[in-house]
Amino acid sequence: MRTWLPKILGISLIMASFTAGWILMDLQAFLNRPLVQNGQSVLYEVRPGSGLISVASDLRNLGLIEHPYYLVWYARWRGSADRIKAGEYLIEEPMTPALLLDKMEQGDVMRYSLTIPEGWSFRQMLAAVRAHEKIRHTLDTEEGAAIMEQLGHPGEHPEGRFFPDTYLFSAGATDLALLRYAYEAMAQRLEQEWRDRAPGLPLETPYQALILASIVEKETGSADERPRIAGVFTRRLQKNMRLQTDPTVIYGLGAQFDGNLRRRDLEMDTPYNTYTRAGLPPTPIALPGGESLHAALHPAPGEELYFVSRGDGTHHFSASFDEHAGAVRDYQLNGGRGRK
Repeated sequence: MRTWLPKILGISLIMASFTAGWILMDLQAFLNRPLVQNGQSVLYEVRPGSGLISVASDLRNLGLIEHPYYLVWYARWRGSADRIKAGEYLIEEPMTPALLLDKMEQGDVMRYSLTIPEGWSFRQMLAAVRAHEKIRHTLDTEEGAAIMEQLGHPGEHPEGRFFPDTYLFSAGATDLALLRYAYEAMAQRLEQEWRDRAPGLPLETPYQALILASIVEKETGSADERPRIAGVFTRRLQKNMRLQTDPTVIYGLGAQFDGNLRRRDLEMDTPYNTYTRAGLPPTPIALPGGESLHAALHPAPGEELYFVSRGDGTHHFSASFDEHAGAVRDYQLNGGRGRK
């Protein structure tokens, strides 16, 4: 009997080694096998509080892995079992279980975007935020004053305070967090531009620069023209001339504006009517972009005091009223706008 014992032990060791080797080979193949093939992709969400075992079970139920315990063993061996982060993960070819664990440990979640165009109003921006299905909506009001208070800036008018840009965020980001980020982005950009401003400007505060930048933003979509537009308004302010800019009038009309600006609208006095009131309006009228901020604080030099739309997105600039009046006649006959 004793003569067979060493043989039995030897055979057992060989079988155990073979089994262990086979398991290691199968584990290696599992870790390097793509989770999806043929160009497919899966969006998988790790829910807050989910553990690795439930994640592995989910992946098996989705048909992405065959041996969930392999994933658990491997994660525990490398010490990442308790470090996976909640969020949405895009699983696409050639991602493997090992690479997916890397993403979950790093929190490399799916990112979504929201673009806030230059020249939008606060209301337009807020509507876009509220309409985005991946943003978690926590605001129970659309009132600008209440929103600014929740952002920690009570008493500030919301118009113009948010930087227009494309913002990236993960699913579940709150509306308040996104607005706070856009607010801080504008504050930082305005501070930088104000610090580097040209000398001798008729602007006393960064907020006045923000107001002027919003007008420049609404007056032209042409980047090349923004410094010239800003130059006209700067010289008008220096000469105590009224700005006479249609976008401020339209903003002051609010919901009354039907898309057609009439003479009676230009004569209707509101705090934003720069035909009836001197100086800048009381608040910005839109969200100015970086180029408009820079132009407002670095206006182009010159003698021009007037401009009129050519009807093609650009403007004709004039230094004298007589030249401007002629340009108005010329371009109005061609369908252009002629008031400035």
